[in-house]
Amino acid sequence: MAVLVTGGAGYIGSHMVWSLLDAGEAVVVLDCLSTGFRWAVAPEARFYLGDAGDRALLQRVFAENDIDSVVHFAGSAVVPESVANPLAYYENNTANTRTLVAATSRPAFATSSFHRRLPFTGRRIRPIRSARRPLRGPRVLMADPSGCRS
Repeated sequence: MAVLVTGGAGYIGSHMVWSLLDAGEAVVVLDCLSTGFRWAVAPEARFYLGDAGDRALLQRVFAENDIDSVVHFAGSAVVPESVANPLAYYENNTANTRTLVAATSRPAFATSSFHRRLPFTGRRIRPIRSARRPLRGPRVLMADPSGCRS
């Protein structure tokens, strides 16, 4: 079993990768390197260069790896850029996240649980549950780069 970390070459994502490896987890990283760096990814992690919204690439990543958990850090969070180009931010933070979640909803993944956290606030992770679905694999963690209260 492995953990997929999207945005795993960024500052927070790369630290998550190192922490998961230290905990004995197998790690797969998916990052387009728009703000991350290949050198920041631990050599023990399997690396895929690409976008979290690329359906074909996601299918390949899930087919080649026994992924049971996803930690999603591939969000855009630079405020001036988001004001200048809001549709690109919508595409990356909303549409690409939907594509990633859909990839975890295939038959091999019977159920999902979603977690959200506010960045840099020290707030605990609060699970969001669907009344119809129990909390069983895969675990999908999504960082909320917007800082919005939920």
